[in-house]
Amino acid sequence: MRAQVQRVSRASVTVDDAVVGRIDAGFLAYVGAQSGDTASDAAYIADKLANLRVFLDDAGKMNRSILEAGGAILLVSAFSLLADARQGRRPSFTAAAPPAEATALLLLVEQSLRSAGIRVETGQFRAHMLVESVNDGPICIPLDSRKLF
Repeated sequence: MRAQVQRVSRASVTVDDAVVGRIDAGFLAYVGAQSGDTASDAAYIADKLANLRVFLDDAGKMNRSILEAGGAILLVSAFSLLADARQGRRPSFTAAAPPAEATALLLLVEQSLRSAGIRVETGQFRAHMLVESVNDGPICIPLDSRKLF
C-alpha cells in the first residue's frame, strides 16, 4: 500500500455538493492499495499513520504522534498513487488493486486507526471527490509498505 500523508490544520472532502468528511488539525492521508497487498500492508500503513512523529512538542520540535497530539485523520482512497507515468504521457494504473480488494484493505486501515483511539473521517470510495486542505508546514510524507528499507 502507498500513502501520501499531509499534516493539515483542516481538511474536508465533498461529494455531490455534500461534505462527507471533515477534520481540523491532523492528517490528510491519501491511501492506495496495490495488487497483491495484504492485511499486513494495511497494518503497516495504519501503524505509521498512528505513530509518525511530525507534530510539534512544547519545544517546537516535530516529536509527537497524532495520538499524542490528539488530531484526527481524513482518510481518502487514491488509486492514482499507484500510477506509473514512466512511459508515454498517459499514466498506467494496472498496479492498483481491484476495487473490492482495495475497499477491504482501506477498511482495515480505518478500523485499525479507530481501534487506536484516533478519530477518522473518510472520503467516498470510487466517487469523484473534491478535497480541500490547509497544509501545515508544509509537511508531506510518502509511505510505502513495500519499501521498508
